[in-house]
Amino acid sequence: MGEKRTRYLIRYVGEFVPETVVRADGSWLETADGRRVLDFTSGQICVTIGHNHPRIVQSIWRALGEVAHLNSRMLSPPVLALAEQLTALLPAPLEKALLLSTGGEANEAAFRMAKLHTGRFELVGLTRSWHGLNAGTSALTFAGGHRGYGPSVPGSHVLPAPYAYRCPVRHCHGSCDHTCLEVGFDILDQHSVGSLCAAVAEPVLSTGGIIVPPPGYFARLLELCHERGMLVILDEAQTGFGRLGEMFGLGLYDIVPDFVAVSKTLGGGLPISALITNAKIELDCYRKGFTQITSHVSDPLPAAAALAVLQVIEEEDLVRRSRERGEYLMARLRELQHGHEQIGDVRGVGLLCGMELVEDRDTKRPAGKLAKALSTECLLRGLSIDVARGRPDAASNCFRIAPPLTVDTEEIDLAVEILDQSLRSVLASKA
Repeated sequence: MGEKRTRYLIRYVGEFVPETVVRADGSWLETADGRRVLDFTSGQICVTIGHNHPRIVQSIWRALGEVAHLNSRMLSPPVLALAEQLTALLPAPLEKALLLSTGGEANEAAFRMAKLHTGRFELVGLTRSWHGLNAGTSALTFAGGHRGYGPSVPGSHVLPAPYAYRCPVRHCHGSCDHTCLEVGFDILDQHSVGSLCAAVAEPVLSTGGIIVPPPGYFARLLELCHERGMLVILDEAQTGFGRLGEMFGLGLYDIVPDFVAVSKTLGGGLPISALITNAKIELDCYRKGFTQITSHVSDPLPAAAALAVLQVIEEEDLVRRSRERGEYLMARLRELQHGHEQIGDVRGVGLLCGMELVEDRDTKRPAGKLAKALSTECLLRGLSIDVARGRPDAASNCFRIAPPLTVDTEEIDLAVEILDQSLRSVLASKA
């Protein structure tokens, strides 16, 4: 199989993991040679309720026996039920949903609706953000993936992320006071051509290094946007449906944006996303001829799987479990930090945790090579964890640790033990 991966596949994310996975269940993967690997990436943050949950499998079989795909103008019971449930979970006036396939598509649809509704075109994102690699979303994905592909979409702007551990405006020391946001909007006002349309942000910047905005940050972001007639898009691709110990990240900040985009955590491993907005924006865009056609918009099969995900989250009380297991995981990671000088910072919310490696804590110099070696060693010892991208011009040095919400404390203890052993082994080999 090793020869096939290099002979037949376009390499789209550097090098592939050398082993081939043949089976997955809960928090575990099984390779072709029979090795078991603990998955603390939740696939691509997509298997919220664990790999191959029986309810997901049942929903797929049922959909295959009823209807899996339709013309985009035709609707099915699962699609209607999912739209109803999604809007019921979100605060008023978010009551209109569009079902697509990926987070990039949902964000792209939000950008198109925002432009159509406002009649403006300038969009704003945060540094270290990840919103997709479509033409429009890649222009606002600043954690990577946009260098070397030519000009970005005109009217794309950036604000400094509230990265307290490494303050982007060299102002704060470990605790963000929103200065980056105020300075960012001052610069934006000078750089704008007078057509400010919308801002997009993640409740917790995930791929960019698990950056948690401070209290009041999003309330102030909404104020600054609305003062300028801008809409606000909240990208909940990696934070929705319990990942942060709340059903949605917006619940942490007590805000109601103009759009909410969800994806990864909705499908239980199947490709589905949704964009939710208010009736006023939807009606205006409808009257202006809004079009967002893809081959799999409003597909019945993934909608059926998403309904199963929502049922499992409620029945197994996974939002509460994520909050409690997240506190336990963070406590174990901080114990690990006390024993290793190279762990500069541990941060996160719920079961979305970050562990940043440094060469030493005084200079905070990023230890990108160490992070890469540690990731490889962990996989050899049976733990899969992601190195977050952070910045496109620097080696990534922060781990994104995001097990399924169904993870138990024994699996967390095992993961921390493997991390500890792997870090000791890597450091010893470099001594």
